[in-house]
Amino acid sequence: MTGKAKNPFTWVEIYVEDMDRAQKFYEAIFNVKMTALAMPEGMGEMQMLSFPWVEGERNISGALVKMENMKPGTGGTLVYFTCDDCSVEESRVESAGGKVFQTKMSIGEYGFCSIITDTEGNTVGLHSIK
Repeated sequence: MTGKAKNPFTWVEIYVEDMDRAQKFYEAIFNVKMTALAMPEGMGEMQMLSFPWVEGERNISGALVKMENMKPGTGGTLVYFTCDDCSVEESRVESAGGKVFQTKMSIGEYGFCSIITDTEGNTVGLHSIK
C-alpha cells in the first residue's frame, strides 16, 4: 500500500435464520432503524437489512443477511460495534432476547468491550472508549 494507510474494512454481514427476530434484537440494543436493501436479480431468496450509513462518506456499515448457504453461529469472525459506552447497549441485550457472554471489561488504552450473543446464535462485540 502506498501513501497514507486507510482502514480496509467496508462492509460486514451478520447471517441470520429469522430476519424479523434479528432485526428486533439489533434495533432494540442499538436504538437504530434498519432498512431493507433491494436484491439484484439472480441472488435467489436472499434478504438483507442494512444498519444506518451515509452514502458517499468514508464509513463502514453492514447488514443482517438471510441466505440459504450461509448460517449464523459462534466461532467465526468477531465483529465489534462502536458505542459511546458499551455498558448501555449491553444493558439492553437480555431484554432483546440475547445473552451477555462477557460483561464490559477494560482493554487498557484501547477502551472497553463487551461480548454478546444475538438471537441467532452469533457472537458479536461492543466497543467503547469510556
